[in-house]
Amino acid sequence: MNEKVMIIEDDESIRRLVEVALESHGYETMSFSNAAEALSEMKREAPAVAIFDIMMEGMDGVEAVRLMRRDPRLLAVPVIMLTAKDTEPDKIVGLDAGADDYMTKPFSILELCARVRAQIRRSGVPDKGGRLRGQLPLILESGALCLNTATREATLEGNPCELTFKEFDLLRVMMVNQDRALTRSELLCLVWGDDYYGESRTLDIHIGTLRQKLGDTAERSRFIKTVRGIGYRFVGGRV
Repeated sequence: MNEKVMIIEDDESIRRLVEVALESHGYETMSFSNAAEALSEMKREAPAVAIFDIMMEGMDGVEAVRLMRRDPRLLAVPVIMLTAKDTEPDKIVGLDAGADDYMTKPFSILELCARVRAQIRRSGVPDKGGRLRGQLPLILESGALCLNTATREATLEGNPCELTFKEFDLLRVMMVNQDRALTRSELLCLVWGDDYYGESRTLDIHIGTLRQKLGDTAERSRFIKTVRGIGYRFVGGRV
């Protein structure tokens, strides 16, 4: 197997537990007690997956992931966040920074290994139907919204719209399927992969932050409509 997993956790007992568990599943591990050292090592060699604790001395996990997502070499590295807080706003902060998944402490070590395995499988397999890679036009436009799929840049009414990695992929899938109601399971499959091992609430959190960035409100949803009992539909800027 030999995929390298980086563990960034300032609690030595937790760090060692995760390290031993992953190595017993055949992964190579590198452990760090602070984010700055881990980011420095990533510049030399990108890991297959990075596991970040959120609350750490010095640079916290959220800021570290934000810095990762600004580096083109690290943009696609899957990130799992570990947090002692289980409120929705705390989870949104991590996801909005660019994390792909999160787990709340205390967590099941077997579940963590399963999530690492799922992230590695997804990162090495092309997405279904070419909807996320290869078959898309370079530029996707709908009303005042424009996505550049090569540079991963979004603009709204000519102004930059800062999206996280998953928000961009989610919006891209919805724009390709404009005016079609997509089920929640379809969206999870297309954006997170058909072997996604996590909470479906992740999708709802991403939809919520994406709507905020697009200026959608409960009273006026210009871009993303909720299809009750089914999922969501992208309507292209129409009220």
